Amino acid sequence: MLEQQSYEILQRWRSEQRFNSADIHHLLKLEFESGRATAFNLTLLNGEREMRHRAKLFSYSCDRMIKICQTLGFLSEETIIETLWVLWLPLTLQLAQKKKNLSRPLIQGILGGQGTGKTTLTQIVCLLLQYLGYKAIGISIDDFYKTYAERQQLKVKDPRLVRRGPPGTHDLNLALKTFNHLLQAKPKELISIPRFNKALHHGEGDRLSSPEFVHDVDLVLFEGWFVGVRPVEKTFFNQSLPREVAEVITLKYLQFARDNRRRLKEYLPLWEKLDSLIVLYPQDYRWSMAWRIEAEHQMIASQHTGMSNAEVQNFVYYFWRSLHPVLYIKPLIRDPRYVDLVVEIAQDHRPCSIYQP
Repeated sequence: MLEQQSYEILQRWRSEQRFNSADIHHLLKLEFESGRATAFNLTLLNGEREMRHRAKLFSYSCDRMIKICQTLGFLSEETIIETLWVLWLPLTLQLAQKKKNLSRPLIQGILGGQGTGKTTLTQIVCLLLQYLGYKAIGISIDDFYKTYAERQQLKVKDPRLVRRGPPGTHDLNLALKTFNHLLQAKPKELISIPRFNKALHHGEGDRLSSPEFVHDVDLVLFEGWFVGVRPVEKTFFNQSLPREVAEVITLKYLQFARDNRRRLKEYLPLWEKLDSLIVLYPQDYRWSMAWRIEAEHQMIASQHTGMSNAEVQNFVYYFWRSLHPVLYIKPLIRDPRYVDLVVEIAQDHRPCSIYQP
């Protein structure tokens, strides 16, 4: 996404805060050529000013962001610098601008499948917002899973829900209560945020007994694999499915898909709490399978337990049978009613295109 001259400019800015006009104009020109200018509301009138804001924040934060991303197991330093410049920084500045116009916390939804970087984006943007004087927190849809005991009872009622994840495995009353409290809290009032630990109960996970308490929150980044996703038409599963979908949702799993579509409707009141929605969209949704296999191999190499390739396939298919990306996410990225920003992800995890639907 960044050519050599741009990368050299950014490397200079890591050590010196001298942003000459030629460098600013070079990088601004690329924003217009790539289409990112429209995505992040850059114009000929405000472009140079906004790029200088971004450059200053880049210089302050770059080295720290590189260290954090490398701790998280992110990719090369070059990829971190590129993603910081083209996505994390302009998104942070855009969210800060949106928050200025609100007298309550801003709720930003982040939709992304496995390997798209939604958790990393959430953590980095929350840190960058601190540089701008805002208090931001990240919440995952995972934090609202039903407890381990409740999910065991759920499996007795519906043995198809063998894993957490699909619609129906979350405590929606708790989620709505949490977001309502965030939106209505008075200054200094403590707000309880549930947290989920995936490692408990041999990987089945459970809600922590002690929640996190926060106060005076300015922005909330709410991320998850189907945050903001809306049901397809009821009659959709009565007709022929696209070939790549039918290969996964066979006749055996058709009713499971129908039931998840129905349960998804129960999440709409939660999606109404979102001020905007970002979609991290792999150019090929099937890459999530390879990304998960890669992650499991890394875990095994680190002397941790991990899933075999066959187990990963069953795991990923379980999510695709619940809410297939072709049916639910592909149409969403073309719908400006619900989505404000689309970030297309390349196979090497880099953001390769950023635009408004």
